[in-house]
Amino acid sequence: MTRALRAARHYLPAALFLAALIVVWDVWVRVAGTPSYLMPPPGSLLDAFLDQRGVLPGHIRTTLTEALLGLALAALLGVTTAALIASLPLARRVLYPLLVVSQNIPVLVLAPLLAVWFGFGLTPKVVIVVLIGFFPIAVNTADGLMNADREMVALVRSMGADRLKVLRLVLIPSAVPSFFAGLQIGAAYAVIAAVIAEWMGASSGLGLFIVRSQRAFRTDQIFMAVVLIALISIALFVCVHLLARYSMPWRHAGAPAEGD
Repeated sequence: MTRALRAARHYLPAALFLAALIVVWDVWVRVAGTPSYLMPPPGSLLDAFLDQRGVLPGHIRTTLTEALLGLALAALLGVTTAALIASLPLARRVLYPLLVVSQNIPVLVLAPLLAVWFGFGLTPKVVIVVLIGFFPIAVNTADGLMNADREMVALVRSMGADRLKVLRLVLIPSAVPSFFAGLQIGAAYAVIAAVIAEWMGASSGLGLFIVRSQRAFRTDQIFMAVVLIALISIALFVCVHLLARYSMPWRHAGAPAEGD
């Protein structure tokens, strides 16, 4: 079975379900006579996109820049924190509870404060993305480092390997799948985090576009922006997934083809 056919069999049910939802949405709006300012029909989203196609690229570029910068910093800080947690028991006792507590602080509460501290530029948006993406990356990577095969670690050490070699030969390969699992979670929420940060004040971005559309009662533009955010988030998630496959070829080399 070819790769294209396997992909079609894998994604066809989801595509059909999505198409059915769109049809039901369109029929419901037309039969119920729902005003377009409350629930626009699906076709009006395309009209809104064509109407705003001149300004959307700038907003998309701003939001995507914030998401990518924040995700990169979250990955760097997450890996560093995970290394400290896995290698130093004291750091584990100090940092791990703080990581858990940090997840109980609503981001919407911090966003206005960050805007006051850092202004309405790029910095507060990137910080919001970092705060949301940091936790899954740090926790998953630390879990991968701490759950490395201890017998393999002992074997490598018995052959004269120092800490750096143990880290390079055993711990890092063991933690790579967990790191990418956390990175995929962070990627799924990075764009949404940037949009939420833009609601607090921005000069560009999809979040600002949604706020302006809401004030103008352009529900069709709001729905269209939501679809764009979902598509960008999916694309970013898929890119991280492909990067994970490229970085871990040993996990897929011997896997049987799906559907064979």
